[in-house]
Amino acid sequence: MVLLIGCDNSSLVIDELCDEAAEEDTAVACFYFDFAARNEQSPINMLGSLLRQLVSRLEKIPELVVRCFRKEKRVIGGRGLQVAGILNMFRSITATKRTFICVDALDECVPEHLTVVLESFAQILQGSSTRIFLTGRPHVRSEVERRLKAVATFIFIRTTEDGVLRFLREKLRKDTLPSMMSSTLEQDIMESIPAMSSETYVGGGEGKCNATLD
Repeated sequence: MVLLIGCDNSSLVIDELCDEAAEEDTAVACFYFDFAARNEQSPINMLGSLLRQLVSRLEKIPELVVRCFRKEKRVIGGRGLQVAGILNMFRSITATKRTFICVDALDECVPEHLTVVLESFAQILQGSSTRIFLTGRPHVRSEVERRLKAVATFIFIRTTEDGVLRFLREKLRKDTLPSMMSSTLEQDIMESIPAMSSETYVGGGEGKCNATLD
């Protein structure tokens, strides 16, 4: 498992994994923790979303998954799947198929949910070839280390002013409404955003992460 520190966006890794997975018998599932919806993104919501993505890519749904769904439907009120049931289904899938799980912005997970999320990942990793890729800001590292012990690898990435400026120039170059952009507004963007970025991420240096299915 890899935790990428100081980075909020795992889209490049996800794109590369999906491209390679298309050529191999490999499953990729992704989830983004959104600050604006953090109270609704419970461990069940997150795990359920990942499970749906994995099941949708299977040619045949495993019998254990079918039995679990039928069992929960018979419960009074049809309460829906619980964490333990979802984890059982995860294990039935990941035991036979190489799986990559990508979770972006782990630091936006509600603190009281984070423990359940990490303990669930620990159970998913046991006895399977699953690989989990996480991104988050530095303050979540200690909790990841505590819950996942020796199974986590950490990569620290810091932004640089030059990197932010190159990113902004590329975005402005691809602007689909260039007539709406005045020289004054462009200058404000090029000055204010790098300044805010330097306040968010401490220090300098550059980082690069290459993800493969090896």
